[in-house]
Amino acid sequence: MCGRSSLTKTEKELEARFQASFYSEDLERYNPLPNFNVAPTHIMPIITNLDPTHFRPMKWGLIPFWAKDAKLGYKMINARIETLDEKTFKNSLEKRRCLVPMDGYYEWKVVGKKKIPHRIVIEHGKLFAAAGLWEKWKSPTGEIIESYTIITQPAIEKMAHIHDRMPAILLPGQEKDWLDSTLSGKEALQLIVPYPDEMIDAYTVSDRVGKVSENDKALIEEVKAIGEFQGDLFS
Repeated sequence: MCGRSSLTKTEKELEARFQASFYSEDLERYNPLPNFNVAPTHIMPIITNLDPTHFRPMKWGLIPFWAKDAKLGYKMINARIETLDEKTFKNSLEKRRCLVPMDGYYEWKVVGKKKIPHRIVIEHGKLFAAAGLWEKWKSPTGEIIESYTIITQPAIEKMAHIHDRMPAILLPGQEKDWLDSTLSGKEALQLIVPYPDEMIDAYTVSDRVGKVSENDKALIEEVKAIGEFQGDLFS
């Protein structure tokens, strides 16, 4: 599961990294940056297959077009790669793929009766993209909500001691192909492979990250493990 992430870079850094720009009206909506504790329902900048040169603000938690209630999105923040060919996600996989920019994500390692939060980063905090799916939903009142989900896959060996799942992180050279609408869903899934161990790392952070209301720079700073847990965290 991926239930928390971070996106702490500036708009200019995002534009340079992904070769995409913000529509001025969307930039006003996507405010403020940075977000040290991205949580479900937050509005975040996403790049879609239908408009790969622009960021679009979307709500985290995919609401299927057939949903009767927007609350279903709370249950669909992630989509397991093993079940993408099932009815719920099949249409989105074929027609509505997206990139979800991040510069880190959080997972909790169970140690005894404690849950120790970790921040996972790529090459010391560089921007990266998780493979995602998006949808457009129209409420009974006529409101249009665009939303997304993050695809997850089994954790690589280096991260499995923290959690058994991780986001499907794309290598930079795969991002454009993931958005290529000429690829079938089956072909696009071939792009998702285990992320290289040497490019990913993790460190412990404050347990304040578990509270959605907490959102400041200190959340992404390393907190040394102490006491009985110090010998267990990276064994």
